[in-house]
Parts: sequence; C-alpha cells; structure tokens
Amino acid sequence: MQKITPFLWFDGQAGEAAKFYTSIFKNSKIINISPMSATFELNGQKFMALNGGPQFRFTEAISFFVSCETQKEIDYFWTKLSAGGEKSRCGWLKDKFGVSWQVIPPILGELLNDDDDEKSNRVMQAMLKMVKLDIKALKRAYHAGSKTTKRNST
Repeated sequence: MQKITPFLWFDGQAGEAAKFYTSIFKNSKIINISPMSATFELNGQKFMALNGGPQFRFTEAISFFVSCETQKEIDYFWTKLSAGGEKSRCGWLKDKFGVSWQVIPPILGELLNDDDDEKSNRVMQAMLKMVKLDIKALKRAYHAGSKTTKRNST
C-alpha cells in the first residue's frame, strides 16, 4: 500500500486533469471520477484530486519530477505537459492547470555532481541557458574543456 499520495486541489478541473495526465503517462489509469474528486494512477503512482474551488493555486514550491532517459522522452513529455501551459527554464514547465513539472534526464545530476568543478560549472552554465533540456548540448558542455586540453598538450 502506498503510504504517501499526492493530493492536488483544482478549481473544478479534477476530472479533466485526471484524464489529461493519464493520457500522457504509460501504465496509467483513472480509478474514479466524481463531481467533487478524482483518483488516478500515473505509472503506478496514485494521485488524488479535489475540486476545491479557487481559494488555492499551485506554485513552483511543489513540482513533479519526470525522469527521462532519452531526448525523445524529454521531447515527448515536454510537448505533452506544456500544451496550453507555460514553458520555463532549465527543464521546468507549468501545465494548463498550473501544476509545475521538471522534465529532466538523470545524466544531468551525474554531470552536475562531477568531481571536476570546471566540468560541472560548464554544464550548469549550459543548462541555465536552456528552456527544454538538450542532452547532447549538456554533454558537449561537459566535454568542452577536454578537447581544448588535449589540443594544448600536443
């Protein structure tokens, strides 16, 4: 049994949101939709949504992290989740309901946490210029100094 379930407050759009999200993520399903709430699963993770009214809005203080192994996956989730929403920087976006998402490749963490501060800094600078993340560009930034060093030593 899942101990922690994300609970999302919508202004009358819980059912629409459940249908939207389950149409994007594989292995997803709607468990229940009623006038007041919706329960659904995204890739096996249970979510609950409430039609609570306009009192509360989503902020970037809470976001959902979508781990994408390939550029094709990044492109897919970026396009689907940002449809009708807002694209931000560094792989962040808001969907049409105002929910924040991070569409991120796991390699980003590896590159940013490299023991070589110069390499990590180059990756960080490249990422800060991006809206949707580009794996090839991040890797190019990581390896940029290596080519220069090899040329200078010959």
